[in-house]
Amino acid sequence: MATGGGWAPARSVERHGAPPPRGGGGGGTRSKSVAPGPRRPSPSPARSRPAPDNGGSSDSCRVRVSVRLRPKNSEDLAHGSDFDSCVELQPESKRLKLKKNNWSCESYKFDEVFSENASQKRVYEVVAKPVVESVLEGYNGTVMAYGQTGTGKTYTVGQLGKDDPSERGIMVRALEHILSSMSFETDRVAISYLQLYLESVQDLLAPEKTNIPIVEDAKTGDVSLPGAAVVEIKDLEHVFHLLQIGEANRHAANTKMNTESSRSHAILIIHLQRSSRIKEENSSLSNDTHNIFPDDLPLVLKSKLLIVDLAGSERIDKSGSEGHMIEEAKFINLSLTSLGKCINALAENSPHIPTRDSKLTRILRDSFGGTARTSLVVTIGPSSRHYSETSSTIMFGQRAMKVVNTIKLKEEADYEILYKKMEREVDQLTSEMERQQKLIKSEKMQLDKKFKESERSFHDLRMTSNMRIENLEKEKCQLESTVKTLMRDLEEEKGQKNLLSEQIAELEKLLNKNKQQQLENLSRTKILTDTTKEHEKEMEELLRQLQEERHCSSSLKDRMSVLQQELCDAQSSAQLQESMARELEKKLTKVTEELTSQVQSLKEKISELISEKEVIYEELKSTQEKVQQEMWQRQGLEDQILRLERSTSDNYAEESKTSYGMVRSGSGLGNAAFVSKSGKIREALSGQRGTISKIFEEVGLPNVLALLKSEDLDVQIHAVKVVANLAAEDINQERIVEEGGLDALLSVLETSENTTIHRVTAGAVANLAMNGSNQGVIMNKGGARLLANVSSKTEDPQTLRMVAGAIANLCGNEKLHLMLKQDGGIKALLGMVRSGHADVIAQIARGIANFAKCESRVISQGHRKGRSLLIEDGVLTWMVANSTRFSASTRRHIELAFCHLAQNEDNTCDIIASGGIKELLRISRESPRDDTRNLAKKALDSNPAFLREIQ
Repeated sequence: MATGGGWAPARSVERHGAPPPRGGGGGGTRSKSVAPGPRRPSPSPARSRPAPDNGGSSDSCRVRVSVRLRPKNSEDLAHGSDFDSCVELQPESKRLKLKKNNWSCESYKFDEVFSENASQKRVYEVVAKPVVESVLEGYNGTVMAYGQTGTGKTYTVGQLGKDDPSERGIMVRALEHILSSMSFETDRVAISYLQLYLESVQDLLAPEKTNIPIVEDAKTGDVSLPGAAVVEIKDLEHVFHLLQIGEANRHAANTKMNTESSRSHAILIIHLQRSSRIKEENSSLSNDTHNIFPDDLPLVLKSKLLIVDLAGSERIDKSGSEGHMIEEAKFINLSLTSLGKCINALAENSPHIPTRDSKLTRILRDSFGGTARTSLVVTIGPSSRHYSETSSTIMFGQRAMKVVNTIKLKEEADYEILYKKMEREVDQLTSEMERQQKLIKSEKMQLDKKFKESERSFHDLRMTSNMRIENLEKEKCQLESTVKTLMRDLEEEKGQKNLLSEQIAELEKLLNKNKQQQLENLSRTKILTDTTKEHEKEMEELLRQLQEERHCSSSLKDRMSVLQQELCDAQSSAQLQESMARELEKKLTKVTEELTSQVQSLKEKISELISEKEVIYEELKSTQEKVQQEMWQRQGLEDQILRLERSTSDNYAEESKTSYGMVRSGSGLGNAAFVSKSGKIREALSGQRGTISKIFEEVGLPNVLALLKSEDLDVQIHAVKVVANLAAEDINQERIVEEGGLDALLSVLETSENTTIHRVTAGAVANLAMNGSNQGVIMNKGGARLLANVSSKTEDPQTLRMVAGAIANLCGNEKLHLMLKQDGGIKALLGMVRSGHADVIAQIARGIANFAKCESRVISQGHRKGRSLLIEDGVLTWMVANSTRFSASTRRHIELAFCHLAQNEDNTCDIIASGGIKELLRISRESPRDDTRNLAKKALDSNPAFLREIQ
């Protein structure tokens, strides 16, 4: 079961006009259709256009009234004959004759007249079906039953007929009609079922919800019940179940007129939401509307149907009511009287409509003279014994026929769907961006891996090449050294060969010389011959050595050429390795460039996604600006309320209203001027809270709390103010704490240095501290310590007033007193006296009174003993010295605190030492409040030490 607030906040678009009428048209002989005058300010629509013109009559928006005659029951038959009837029906002419006696009768004309034999189906089709079809088209509607008790109103409207479908009343048939006409894929339907019992609005679907407030929008005039349960329905079985629960919780009693007499007004509210697209019907509107709403903006039709089963009017002497039933009858008759006054004023086109005289008329404000299509069925009985009640009912219906409503069609921009769509797109873009980033990351990792492998292979190749080159260089050096050695040996051989050649030449010379000498000396021929032979042998040996040397030289040359060839091959291999290394470097450079280009393209895609995200952020920022505008309006109302509170602060009395003994200021006066001022304050507060509620519905609590962390100081200030005003409502306090609002407020209070933020945040904490379940959470999270720190750093009286108010609320919980003292809360409270400001002193006195009262109760119950914690921090001395210096309300707080401290016998010595006996005597004689004087007298009389001091 969902509570109120489940409908999407949206931008209102109204269309003035009415759909074509579906029922019979004519007005009554005693009625005249009059267009309503400007009785209340009309809403300022975002767009309005007339409804389709079907050539309907001028009274197409008039309240349609039908009359239904109940058959005679056993009681009617027992009290008279068949002719004992004061009503004569003429259904053909839609007339009714009311006979006072056999000579006097009056004729009345209605929109429809139902005889006692009329079926439930025909009543629905004539009375309610046109209104239901109008509601399905987007207009508000009301179907209501009015009449004397026991005339069949509940049977006509609320009969379930689960076993017999022909017996079903208007409620069941209307919901069956709506469910059959809606598409659950795009449309929604929900109901609230309430009763007005003893002028208190109660929820029939959630009986624990009582005294539900009625909220009126100051701008549009719309009436809402924010605390009522709103249950979405899907099928008829669910409808039967909910209506049975409501009927079981509704108040009924047995009277002489009716065995099951309804003792409360039952109101079934059906909320419809249907998707729609505005189709422009004339060119004059197309340009303006296109500028306001783009073609793709989703729109919804929002309408509301009220089905009202009024409790019957009754006379005590006839109904036999007694005891509590008399009180019930009194409230029923008072609310019906207020409704009759409003109908009279509307019928007479009076400038003032007294809708605020009753909660019933406030709830039905839109049904009579408002913007809803209304159909009324009045039920009467045939017996002449109830002639006066029947006549009064008929005259009520005749006056209601004169009421003309200005029907408006509401179309609203569905920002919930638009927000979800944008959220989906943002999620898709975010997921796509994350996917792209993951893809880029994986590709980058792969490329890095390939690059590292290439570097590794290139490094290995370079190392291998360097090693081979080094080996070849070593071999080359070795070969060069070998060649040098061979060349050196060859040179030596050449030197030896030249030496041998010279020796041969010398020998040839010597031979020639010997030949010449042979001629001269033949004797020496033999010697010379021997010598020559020896020399020839030596020459042969030398020639043979020369040949061997030449052969060895040629082999060395061949080996040297082979070594030179190997050296050339090694050099060419090294050059090939270097060329391969250069090619690898070129490939690596190319791959790096390709990777760089891919990364650049991905960065461009990311920048495009970021730009799209910035566009979405701008749209969200525009929504925040709207929130700021609403906050500025709220600030003006807040200043006005502050001025009114200051002007009336001296007229409030102190009452104990919370379960923890929290002392709050209340009215102790009853004059007309005070009532007038209080009414103005309530109206201002109502308008302010309406504005804040609207901001809350449009933005949502999590988004408001997120703005508390904004770096923009103005945005942060306005967000804190919104949270503070939301915390002023009891229904919001626990939710704010659950959503983390308290943590966010304490964080802002601790980190911010801005005086305005300190003031508003302390006010928000003070509002949250009004809820008993939140007080322990605030203390456990160090709230009192932070408030004490703020009070020591600022001299702004408004900030000190808020801080003192928050600590004063915490003082109303006796379980937190010791922790409050340890965190410096009491010292901080007393330290704020330095400001001297009246409002700050008033909050300090209230906190001391809360503390003293709760402490006194705990001590009297035996849960704690010993001196008061207030006395230990010097509060008693300050109270004695300043008890008569301040305003009347502040003095009352101080006197109350002093009397509660005097109840504790452990405080006797301190009170006597500080001169408090004189103060107690003064309070017992001069205090304007009886309860305070009695408390002071009790403390003096019950304490022997006090009596001795007095004597």
